[in-house]
Order: sequence, then C-alpha cells, then structure tokens
Amino acid sequence: MLSIGLIVVYSISPALSKAEGVSSTHYVNKQMIAIFLSVIAFFITAKVPLARLRSAYKALLILGGIVTFITLIMPTNPAYPAHRWIHLGSFSFQSVELLKFAILIWLAGMLSERIQTGTITDSTQTLKPLAYAVIALGIVVAGIQSDLGSMGVLVVMMGAMAFIAGMPLKRLFMIGGVIAIIGLLAISSTPYRRERLATYLHPERDCQAAGYQACQALIAVGSGGMVGLGLGRSVQAYGYLPEPANDSIFAIYAEKFGFIGVTALLGLLVALFGRLKAIAERAPDNFSRLLVSGILAWLAIQAMINIGAMLGLLPLKGITLPLISYGGTSVIFVAAAIGLAFQVSYYTTYGTPRISENNRGNNNENSRDGRRQRGAYHPYSGGRTRT
Repeated sequence: MLSIGLIVVYSISPALSKAEGVSSTHYVNKQMIAIFLSVIAFFITAKVPLARLRSAYKALLILGGIVTFITLIMPTNPAYPAHRWIHLGSFSFQSVELLKFAILIWLAGMLSERIQTGTITDSTQTLKPLAYAVIALGIVVAGIQSDLGSMGVLVVMMGAMAFIAGMPLKRLFMIGGVIAIIGLLAISSTPYRRERLATYLHPERDCQAAGYQACQALIAVGSGGMVGLGLGRSVQAYGYLPEPANDSIFAIYAEKFGFIGVTALLGLLVALFGRLKAIAERAPDNFSRLLVSGILAWLAIQAMINIGAMLGLLPLKGITLPLISYGGTSVIFVAAAIGLAFQVSYYTTYGTPRISENNRGNNNENSRDGRRQRGAYHPYSGGRTRT
C-alpha cells in the first residue's frame, strides 16, 4: 500500500509541482523520505520489547502534550489557519498523529491493569480517567485545532478498546451520548461546520462553492469507469480536486485505476484489517490484545472516514487514507503502529486458549491436534520456543 501511494503521488507530481511552483520531484522525494522513515519506525516498534513500550506511556503522553502545545503557539499558514502542524522548513509535523500513538499505548496499559485487578467496571478507576481523557482531547483536538475527523478516530479507537476490555455497553453509550451532544453543539456553533453538514446532505446544490470538493471527488471517482484513465491521464489533479495527494487521494486513485483498482485496494485494506483481527484474537495477554484492537479500530475508522467522504457517504473531514495518502507524519505513525502489531504476532497462539495476564509465561507452547506448533513466543519471557 505504501508503494501504491507512492505511485499515485508520482503520477500527479507534475500537477502538484506546477500548482505550487516547486521542483517536479519535490513531492515524490518527500514521500520517499517519509516511507524510508516509516520503515525505520516499523522496525523500531517491532523490536523494542512491549514491556518497555508499555512503561514508557508517561513519556509518550508528555511528549505528545509538549508537541501539541508547540503547534498551538506556532504561526499558521493562511491557507490552513488551524493550529495542527509544526513547520520546519519544507517539512511539517502533525501533533495529533503522535497523540493517537501515545493514547493507544496508555489506554492498552491502563485497561489491561483494570482487567487484572478486576476494576474494569469501576467508575472511579476506569470510567473517570477515560472521560477526562476524552474531554481533554475534545477541547484541544476538536476545539482548538478544529480537527473533528481526528477526534472521531480517537473516540472510536478508545471506545473500541474499552468495549473489548469488558466495559459495560451501558456506560459506553452514556459516554457516547455525551460526545454526540458535544459534537452537535460544536457543529451548530461553528458556521463552517454547519456548512459542511449541509454540503454533505446536498452537495449538488452548490458545486461551485461549498460543495465544490464533494462534487469534484464524485466526478473523479465516476471518471475512472471500470478500468480507470491510466497513470498519466488524471484530469482532476490539475487544479480541480483540492488536496489530491492527501485527503482526496482515494478519488484520484479511483480516477486512475477505476472500479477494478478500487476493488483491489479495498481488498488489501480488508486483508490488513482481517490480519489485525486475527492477531488480536490470538494475542498472548490483555495488553497485547487491546493494543492490536486499538490499532485495528484506528486504521479501520480512518480509512472508512476518508473513503466514505470521497464517495459522498460521509461529510468531508480532512483526514488521510492510511499508508496511501501523501504526508510524512501519518505514514510514520501508522507504520509504527503496524510494527507493534507485527511484534505481537510473534507471540500469537493457535488452537489454544488465549494466555491471560495471570498465567503468562507458563504457556509458551501451542498445540493443535496433539502437535506442537512453530513460533510460540511470549513478549515478557525474553525468548521463544521452536520445534
């Protein structure tokens, strides 16, 4: 999928470079650097012991808070007035991606501890920290940074992890109801959000202004037909569709590769999500299970929001398509998250009950039909069993 994203960015680089007045290889070079860094991030998170990562959650949260504070005091780009990026020359860093990663590690550790101590349903021990985190993130991400899409990803990820950990649905629905009310107030109190909602419901009413991106996205998707226009024949990338390499890259991909190409890409995404689900189900302990479940929720909801917006099924939220969209921060942290899932896959067990927190380290061998299986690892044992 990284290769697919690079191919699409390469094919529309002439249009992007001409519009921005930069070198024809500018975007491709930046994306190649991002992919190189993402590979490094993948191998780091795949090799650093999970126990060490789990104990580093405070440092990650503090770092995420510091980076987010820096974004709030940084001068903004007139074209993008929201305080979401730290700009360092020609490079930029989006703080919310680090927050997603830090929240993932913290919440997996916190919920696994509550499971172990039997306090997962306790309001003081579990519900309060979760509610405080959602409120703080809502104020900063949805409020100050005006990034309602990323806030939606965070809420779904946290809710999915809490549900899998065993928190009662009644309490999750209560939190969800409060979030929904806050979301409605945020939409109704902000003119551009009201406009986005109206545009989502009836984009065809104003295709020259408010509904411009939605209409152009549908034109791009429809123009692809069955087999697509081809790599070098994009029309929408030449100044018609906003953000063709970032938020709108799925529409450009559909224009180039058509229905068959879109089906193949969706198949890759479903295969990735299915693999993450299998790893979570076979994870050796609660921390690993919640970690991979959170990664699955993060990537799945982000892909659904991006693709749904391009197909007119969801409002436009300005969120990237994981592993496909142009943008270094998103690519790096998604690769880092997948590296965590890859490490957990070392320890998965097949044909045996999942190892609990209480008996971890005592069940490092798998058996199915009376035979020992290969690859029985455990994240806390420091070794592995081979046959």
